[in-house]
Amino acid sequence: MSAEGDYRQCRRTLGSLAVAMCATASGLGAQALADVVCETPPPTHCGERCSREQIADRGNAVDPDTGRRFFLDFPCDLAPDEDVLFILSVHGAGSIGNWQRHYFPALDYLADHRLVIATPTAAGSGSIGGSGSATRMWTAAEDDAHLRNVVELVLERFGRENIRSFWLAGHSQGGMTSNRLVCTDFFRDKVDGWLSLSGGRIGRAEISPDFFGPSGPPASLSQGSADTPRPGAAVTPACDISYIFTSGELEIVALPDTSPLAEKYACGPRERRADVVDEHAGYVTGASPGRGPSWGREARPGTAEVYLYPECEGGRVVADVLRLDKGHTEGLEPRVTEAILRLMASAPGGKLAS
Repeated sequence: MSAEGDYRQCRRTLGSLAVAMCATASGLGAQALADVVCETPPPTHCGERCSREQIADRGNAVDPDTGRRFFLDFPCDLAPDEDVLFILSVHGAGSIGNWQRHYFPALDYLADHRLVIATPTAAGSGSIGGSGSATRMWTAAEDDAHLRNVVELVLERFGRENIRSFWLAGHSQGGMTSNRLVCTDFFRDKVDGWLSLSGGRIGRAEISPDFFGPSGPPASLSQGSADTPRPGAAVTPACDISYIFTSGELEIVALPDTSPLAEKYACGPRERRADVVDEHAGYVTGASPGRGPSWGREARPGTAEVYLYPECEGGRVVADVLRLDKGHTEGLEPRVTEAILRLMASAPGGKLAS
């Protein structure tokens, strides 16, 4: 029987809860992604700006369990046994995977930093903080199994022994989702680091008062929920990870100069490193009529301040990156993107290899 047949028989026998086990046992993980064609530049890559049609593309790979598409980006000259840094990149509420690929455009550095990046799109339709306004957002019920499937597919395709480091990177509600997932049973022994892209800070960075516009935040949002914690806040993980937080200067009241995670790992006092100056704009923005600068304006060049807590136990990285005169939705510029990738690459990995 073919691997596809083995997989289908396994599903009929064991049921949907055993899908990930069935896919791995049948070898379908590798097969499912074997037909993904590597392209240079990567598929559906925007020019200076992204068109509506480009952003709407759901991806070049398929989760065979759900039929949901996602983007898989990797270097075209990747050797079969080469070590890579794997990023699961998670978009914010109301967004989509290809917007996220260009908001945090790590795909421009696949070859230089030997990256494998998976960027899915949420199926969930919910309301932020119970506001009653439906929008696409990540929910445990509709999306967690798909995210686990994507990870298993990548590990099977590229070899878990070749993943030198695995990071969750999430923007806004995608960052909150990453924070919720990072220490769950599936992820805790796999994820080496979390990059919060305006997705909540460990050691709260208070959201600007005008962030939600004239009407203010939904009343229920101040309390948060399992899928959408209180804005600006993140739960200190119970598992061990490296952690990078980045934010627009205008979307928060101030960047704290202490970190609970730095205290946990006995890091040294915060140090300011050289600013990152970008002469080129990012690809995307979520600028909207009626939303002020804390939400975001047009994509444009900028400067970012970099703060590092040095000498953390185990060599872990704990850092903040503050993008000056930027709000919540201006896409990251090229140099600050690469600066963040360098920080990620400098952190210890190896959970998947252990």
